[in-house]
Amino acid sequence: MIADFAALPLAQKRLLLLLVALLLAAQIAQPYPEVALLQHLPTILLLICAPRLLRRWPLWTASVACIMLFLALHTLGGRYAYSNVPYDDWAQALMNATVSEAFGWTRNHYDRLVHFAFGALSVVPVLEVARRWGGLNGRGAALAALGWVLGISCLYEIFEWLLTIAAAGETADRYNGQQGDIWDAQKDMALAALGAMTVLALRSRIAISRRA
Repeated sequence: MIADFAALPLAQKRLLLLLVALLLAAQIAQPYPEVALLQHLPTILLLICAPRLLRRWPLWTASVACIMLFLALHTLGGRYAYSNVPYDDWAQALMNATVSEAFGWTRNHYDRLVHFAFGALSVVPVLEVARRWGGLNGRGAALAALGWVLGISCLYEIFEWLLTIAAAGETADRYNGQQGDIWDAQKDMALAALGAMTVLALRSRIAISRRA
């Protein structure tokens, strides 16, 4: 693992170390210890495997940055069990107004942001993988990126459903973060798809402009 890490480009080493630092900071005075392991275990495992994976299947630094940014957003959400990310408190301290008041929200929407970000930030790395190792170009790579986002989003929602069945009620509720919305899973998947389609549309527009 150390040898694999040492072989990575400097920028990618820094990105991994920044995520490690954020993950450690998120455990200080952990407000929801009962779900902390569930929230952060995937990130921990990915960080352990990342040096080997990136050495075996190298990615552009831009792709790694997209993955690390998503995991950073997830780590922040995981610290507060998603439903309790205090963005209104932060906004109140900075601007003397809250985000919820500005938009008329009655629930915490940080989870919606992260699902949208998952779709948007998945596009660059999946396009790279589809082109470099899948032999796809253009529409094929774009469809692969959209298919990845929809597929992973669906599997994640199934995992949350199974967790609800298997885990104790309060633990499952805190992890899932539905906040009483019976359409939470569908909205999460739709936002992930919207994030991916937004980035794909922007990339297509930029490519057309450059050819003009």
